[in-house]
Amino acid sequence: MSTEITRLNPAARYADATVFNGLVQAVEVPAEESGDIRSQTASMLALLESTLNAAGSGKERLLMATIYLVDMVDYADMNAVWEAWLPVGAAPSRACVQVVRLAKPGWRVEIAVMAAQGA
Repeated sequence: MSTEITRLNPAARYADATVFNGLVQAVEVPAEESGDIRSQTASMLALLESTLNAAGSGKERLLMATIYLVDMVDYADMNAVWEAWLPVGAAPSRACVQVVRLAKPGWRVEIAVMAAQGA
């Protein structure tokens, strides 16, 4: 078992992903504050897919996802984008919770995931 921790694009406050013992952990937010829930979810998932690939994983290797929504009125539209993005049969364990607000006023969605490395 490796005890090495790898951080992708680490900054002072966060890294795009953290890899330990074959597991990838990442958090993603929308690329911009503007747009409706569908566009924010699509941009967030595109960024997440890129991060997972860079970490040696992929969306088909997701193990767990926690999705944070500012308003549950967005739940159905967010799910439509989420379901179209995921490969058939690759849905991870998932929680979706409503929060009072996210770090930027325009963000409507944020996601935290854990995925397995490997192809």
